Amino acid sequence: MATKCSHMTQIKPVKPSAEGCEECLKMGDTWVHLRECLFCGHVGCCDSSKNKHATKHFRATHHAIMRSIEPGEDWRWCFVDEMMV
Repeated sequence: MATKCSHMTQIKPVKPSAEGCEECLKMGDTWVHLRECLFCGHVGCCDSSKNKHATKHFRATHHAIMRSIEPGEDWRWCFVDEMMV
């Protein structure tokens, strides 16, 4: 495991793609918590949600860093380096 994330320079100013999990909204499904991709703004549901769309977005796009967009939370996660950034 890396000791420092090498993907921080790839973060871009983004706007959330939806007001909820983009895929769950299209499916008429629900989610637990929301995550936003810091490369493109895609909003997906967390791994505690049954559909795990944020992780699926990473696997499909290789966009490494996401952040929580839950009220009161201020953290980021790098999927590649498996660490908080």
